[in-house]
Amino acid sequence: MEAVLDELIAALRCLPGVGAKSARRMALHLLERDRAGARRLAVALEAAVDTVGHCSVCRTLTARETCSRCLDTGRDDGVICVVETPGDVLAIESATDFRGLFHVLLGRLSPLDGIGPEDLGLDQLEKRLQDHDVRELILATNASVEGEVTAHYIGEMAARHGVRATRIAQGVPTGGELEYLDAGTLAHALSGRRDY
Repeated sequence: MEAVLDELIAALRCLPGVGAKSARRMALHLLERDRAGARRLAVALEAAVDTVGHCSVCRTLTARETCSRCLDTGRDDGVICVVETPGDVLAIESATDFRGLFHVLLGRLSPLDGIGPEDLGLDQLEKRLQDHDVRELILATNASVEGEVTAHYIGEMAARHGVRATRIAQGVPTGGELEYLDAGTLAHALSGRRDY
């Protein structure tokens, strides 16, 4: 193949879950059937790369210094939901009626990978706990070992500041059947049970 086409295919492989065949299929589709879409994609991608950064308050992705969520005076600034990625913010916003604020870690504690508290903006979170009247931190990190360690670390930070820390519920998904769940999920569901 031509070098330019090979470069396009290689560039598309940087996307998560996109292997060589999928990247080739995407590249050929854009060039054979949707050149206008390819141009629109190129312009949008370049604009996003040039203008989108992290919010100075919550660290989510935004094209401004401070994101619209942090500037929204209608939100409850006494409740902060701590998540690992900007994608988690979007998932919570689209699936719930949560009206508090967020803090995006951009990762999780992982000493083996050299990721410590200073890499997750926990100093910024601690400053928010000191400078604002935060009543509750919702710990919405993933249910991985690193996510649990991160939640525990942040929970201890909240306790030092007299802030209530809660953990999102984990366990049996809606429509899930117990016999098909892995042991860890079932154990979390059982230990995290609540009054009915």
